[in-house]
Formats: sequence, structure tokens, C-alpha cells
Amino acid sequence: MVKKIPERSCIGCRGKFPKRELIRIVRTPEGEVKIDPTGKQNGRGAYICSKLECLEKAFKGDKLAKALDAEVSEEIFNRLREEFLSK
Repeated sequence: MVKKIPERSCIGCRGKFPKRELIRIVRTPEGEVKIDPTGKQNGRGAYICSKLECLEKAFKGDKLAKALDAEVSEEIFNRLREEFLSK
């Protein structure tokens, strides 16, 4: 029997990818927005592929804020971008 690989959509480009290829951004129960390297942290998550353009498109189009159901300020976005580039 073939094991099904879970897929998720990138909120930037709307492409479908295997879950492990995407980067998860999470809003923790405390309200902090950050990158979840394990993919298992508690909280509301959104997935983005590894292209910086997708992160920028998701922020500019307010898709990130809607997906996380939280305000994503310019300061939070810049911190996410720094983490994103260091990966």
C-alpha cells in the first residue's frame, strides 16, 4: 500500500506542494507570529514555499494576516523575512 504524502497550499502562489517542502508560519496561542521549523507547534499555521516572493506577496496581499487570523505588522514581517533568508 502506498502511503499518502500530505500536501498543503502556499498562501503566496497558491501552488500545492508536499507539506515537508513548505515553511510553516504559526500564530501561537500567546499571539506571537513566527516560523515553525518543526511544523508541529501549537497554534494556527500557514504554509509558504521557499521563495521570498511568495512571502512578500502573502504579506502585501494581506493573505498572511487572514490565514493566521492575526495582525501582521511591518516589524513582524521584517523579522519573518530575516528568519526566512537565514534558512
